[in-house]
Amino acid sequence: MGQLPQLTEANFNEQVTSARGVVVVDFSAQWCGPCRTVAQVIAEVAEEYNGKVKVGNVDVSKDSRLAARFGVAMIPTVLFFKDGKVAGQLVGTVSKQRIVDRIEQLLSAQGSGGGH
Repeated sequence: MGQLPQLTEANFNEQVTSARGVVVVDFSAQWCGPCRTVAQVIAEVAEEYNGKVKVGNVDVSKDSRLAARFGVAMIPTVLFFKDGKVAGQLVGTVSKQRIVDRIEQLLSAQGSGGGH
């Protein structure tokens, strides 16, 4: 299983807030046990939705200002962005199904306008 792309203050706007479509961002830290569980699920989702959804990780130990910018108070937190705007949030150890359900909701709301 591949490593998720690391999102930092330097690349966040380009990768997430300027991006079209759906982006899933995992806010976590290496020392956090539940974060590792969620990271594994997020990595599976990233593989399954490759080409449809962008997925990345923010290490809150290194980029605490990004966490503060989006009101992330607890980790793990998964934020869902659609066309650069926050479109959902899941906090804590969540099931793969809950993450997939949220992605599917956002993808189906994109309508029939093709994307890539």
